[in-house]
Amino acid sequence: MFRSLSIYNFRVWAIGALISNIGGWMQATAQDWVVLTQLTDNDATAMGVTMALQFGPPLVLVSLTGWVADRFDRRKVLYATQSALMLLAILVGTLLLSGVMTLPLMYLFALLFGIANAFDSPARQAFVTDVVSRENASNAVALNSASFNMARLIGPAVGGVLIVAVGTGWVFLLNAATFLAMLIALLLMHADELTPRVRATGAQRLSEGFRYVWGRPDLRVTFVIVFLIGAFGMNFPIYASTMALEFGQDADGYGVLSSVLAIGSLTGALLAARRARAQLRVVVLAAGGFGATGLISSFMPTYLTYAVTLVFVGLCTVTMLTTANGYVQTTTSAALRGRVMALYMAVIMGSTPVGAPIIGWVATTFGPRAAIQAGAAAGLLACAIGVTWVLTSGRVHRDPGRRFGMTLDETRPISIIDAQVADAVALVQPAAPEEFSDAIASTTPIRTVTPPRP
Repeated sequence: MFRSLSIYNFRVWAIGALISNIGGWMQATAQDWVVLTQLTDNDATAMGVTMALQFGPPLVLVSLTGWVADRFDRRKVLYATQSALMLLAILVGTLLLSGVMTLPLMYLFALLFGIANAFDSPARQAFVTDVVSRENASNAVALNSASFNMARLIGPAVGGVLIVAVGTGWVFLLNAATFLAMLIALLLMHADELTPRVRATGAQRLSEGFRYVWGRPDLRVTFVIVFLIGAFGMNFPIYASTMALEFGQDADGYGVLSSVLAIGSLTGALLAARRARAQLRVVVLAAGGFGATGLISSFMPTYLTYAVTLVFVGLCTVTMLTTANGYVQTTTSAALRGRVMALYMAVIMGSTPVGAPIIGWVATTFGPRAAIQAGAAAGLLACAIGVTWVLTSGRVHRDPGRRFGMTLDETRPISIIDAQVADAVALVQPAAPEEFSDAIASTTPIRTVTPPRP
């Protein structure tokens, strides 16, 4: 489960990321509470607009951010983005402490946070696979998700307590200090031990990531599932904050709900780390589990019972996300991984501007339980789409060893589309036949095809 931690660079990365992510979750809790209770009168729609502004830039800037992640040194990109996020946190904290923060100003800073994160996320996601070897990539992705969710377990609860104790402004300033952990971690890494990678060299290749994903039906289905749940299901700040108010809780009660959700999230990430490889069927089943558990949580009569159901919601959510992330990264050509991950992050983060304002309006108009049920319906729809594709893709066969048994074949033959995709990837680095082999292997996770040596 923890084999990637035997690598020095990954250990340093994991420690820095954990500290920084704890601060990030503290800030997210403070930002949501400021918008909901200080800048508005419990207006969930305003929170939805804030989330839309913060998560919109990854969708709008996807081509540019993916190209940057593939073209430039990802470690240097992270130096720049982490420094920018730290500066923004200092500015927001200062404005809150001075009492001059307004809702339009918060909207502006949410947009600036979104722009910085648009460049940070694909570079950070792809950099994880630069830190370890290919055979440890899936495990590293899962452990990186576990670190993120461990921070989610700690950060919101600490943030909620700090909001009550010292105020939201200081929470932003404390988060700014935690960015130093990530900057120091990047500085301490051994650059010569990072995995060498192929870098894109021209703007004319911006469209290759789109063509690659479109030529992979399995990736298209994965992206649709992630989009539906990302847009309408993963609006947890809206769900938890409005349900906390419904149950008569304050900011600390809201923070506890976010941390309880993270208990299941951390469990899901660790279970994903135990698997030898990421499988698409796990993504589909976890999407259905998210829909079912979310629907059940909407009927819980008390704060305690609602909190208990959130454990299972978090388990299903992170199982789906971590497995989808690992599947996309480990089955994508190294030459295009940055751009494909930019597309993936655009789908998961950029879907929020689509769904968050709608879910916020539903919560304000019909109540938080109706909003949760809308998100659960999106999860069930995503599962139905995944199951339909699996049944119609030719991967399900009758088990010859059992009379009524069925088997799911994870392998598939190389289609004409896959061969064309592999040819396109090979053009990125025509002098390296290993890259051609890697591209073919990425489109057929089990079968590896090696071209004849010159």
